[in-house]
Amino acid sequence: MKIAIPDLISNSYFPAIAAVELGFFREEGLDMELELIFPVNKTLEVMRDGGIDFVGGSAHSVPSAFGEWKGAKLLCALAQNTYWFLVLRKDLGARKGDINAIKGLTIGAAPLVELGLRRLLHDSNIDLVRDNVTICPVPSTFLGETKNFGVAAAKALEAGAIDGFWANGMGAEVAVRHGTGDIIIDARRGDGPPQALNYTMSSLITTDHLIQSQPDVAAAAIRAIIKTQKALSANIALATEVGRKVFPKAEAELIADVVARDIPYLTPDITPQFVKGMTEFQRHMGLINGSPAYEDVVATRFSHLWRE
Repeated sequence: MKIAIPDLISNSYFPAIAAVELGFFREEGLDMELELIFPVNKTLEVMRDGGIDFVGGSAHSVPSAFGEWKGAKLLCALAQNTYWFLVLRKDLGARKGDINAIKGLTIGAAPLVELGLRRLLHDSNIDLVRDNVTICPVPSTFLGETKNFGVAAAKALEAGAIDGFWANGMGAEVAVRHGTGDIIIDARRGDGPPQALNYTMSSLITTDHLIQSQPDVAAAAIRAIIKTQKALSANIALATEVGRKVFPKAEAELIADVVARDIPYLTPDITPQFVKGMTEFQRHMGLINGSPAYEDVVATRFSHLWRE
């Protein structure tokens, strides 16, 4: 079987990576292969078309391939809350929480990820036109063949190609440690408007077809993720072990520090409050038109596994 993620050198989907590399999928009877497919809409399209079985990705992005939440569901959270950072050039001297510092700047963000920044700015009374804010992809020269967005964004910032980025914790960590960027907004920990917490979350996603035809496989995948979350919470050194297998050397030595800060958020539950907030966000950003119920979004037949 295959699980794909849209960003590899990252903390965003790390429980999925670790579940493969630490053998927890195998322990649950699943011979799981990890694949990188960027960007997230492409990841989901490949799953829709039968090329992969699971996605570790952003929950809000599902309707990009499964319109109005028809054909796929969230199985569990990889980690709670919107998980992106706004990082700006260090020489701007912007202070943490000062969203107004973004005015007049060019910010790099990945497809569909950028919707979170657009909504956050709207909810913070920042108008892209009035305040001269440009949100754009990171130049492809920085993405290279591996297309790991956060690290690429940090490189683009260091090169002066952008003024800031909206990306994952690894990208933020690299920028801060290199002395080129400052974290202005940490969405996961509530720096932005309150509703930003529920724009999205890092999730394990699969198709309705797999849920209906192989419910035992779906349940096994959830159990593997939960075991991974608990293992990382108990022994953060496992993150370095995994990083050294799949990351470049520099990022491999950083990942434990980044994941350690995420430990309080490594829980599998998906609450009705989250789904309500996410679907409101999706409607505002034009990803859906309707009002899907909790059961339309989450594979509730497996929710008891979150509490075992």
